[in-house]
Amino acid sequence: MIERTKLAEDFIAGSDWAGALRSPLAGDASNRRYERLHRDGETAVLMDAPPEKGEDIRPFVAIAHYLTDLGLSAPQVWAEDAENGFLILEDLGDGLFARAIPDHPELEAPLYQAATDVLTRLHSAGPPQNLARYSPEVMTDLAALAWTWYKGGNDPSEQVFRASFEPVLEHYAADHSVLIQRDYHAENLLWLPDRDGTARVGLLDFQDAMAGHRAYDLVSLLQDARRDVPPEIETAMIRRYVVDNQLDPVAFQTAYAVLGAQRNLRILGVFARLCLRDGKAHYVDLIPRVWALLLRDLDHPALVPVKPIVLNALPKPTSDYLQDLKQKCATARTL
Repeated sequence: MIERTKLAEDFIAGSDWAGALRSPLAGDASNRRYERLHRDGETAVLMDAPPEKGEDIRPFVAIAHYLTDLGLSAPQVWAEDAENGFLILEDLGDGLFARAIPDHPELEAPLYQAATDVLTRLHSAGPPQNLARYSPEVMTDLAALAWTWYKGGNDPSEQVFRASFEPVLEHYAADHSVLIQRDYHAENLLWLPDRDGTARVGLLDFQDAMAGHRAYDLVSLLQDARRDVPPEIETAMIRRYVVDNQLDPVAFQTAYAVLGAQRNLRILGVFARLCLRDGKAHYVDLIPRVWALLLRDLDHPALVPVKPIVLNALPKPTSDYLQDLKQKCATARTL
């Protein structure tokens, strides 16, 4: 830790932000840390992404450039040290959707409209070359995290699930014609009202971008694991996106439900892992919302082959089950 502190100090000293004051910023579920730099009435953001913990700033930089070239508001990259995992970024402020909406409820619909329009703009362009594909095989592996971490232990139902779910994904959601950011939700979007059009939405978490189906990020936005999106807004935004992109509404709604099930199964596993492996118990409190979203997705006719497998295999998130997960926090170091 002392060595990393020295590396950060040297990086800042060799940049245009030498001598800046530093203050902490809230982090995320990754190993990345953030600080705000203050100098002469201006601010910037320091990203500290330790390579020894599996972090790599290069995808973030590449996708940031791609997004800004489209006129979208990803942070400008002002200084970088790929070897040691440091960036100095444009500071887009503190106006997270998740904070702005409770303070100004009248903004909820306009903010979701703007975020939906960002996806329309993003999807009007082809994805960057050499972007990994969010394929049915990859999606099935990630959905199976619900067995690995949320359910735990070896269970033969996992293989039954895999054999049933991958063909559903292949049939309804295999398209990979757009860039998907994969964590496109209210905790990662900033409201920038002084900008125009789709640039009013600041984008933060996109380093894990892949080539995937155009419904995926809309699912991420509207089936938010961290906040309840009003049903009328979800319905209106799906309609808005379908109309603006001239899509078949039935096919899109089917893909939306299938990808919703995939995403929510993955999140069940990820949130359990964040507790069991990383000691972040508060993620367990979000599981009931994720479970409710999953149940709703599983009601779609396209998921008839999968629904009974999931419901028979995975335990309901009762208070006793969630408490048991919390009691096991930070006890599983490998899997």
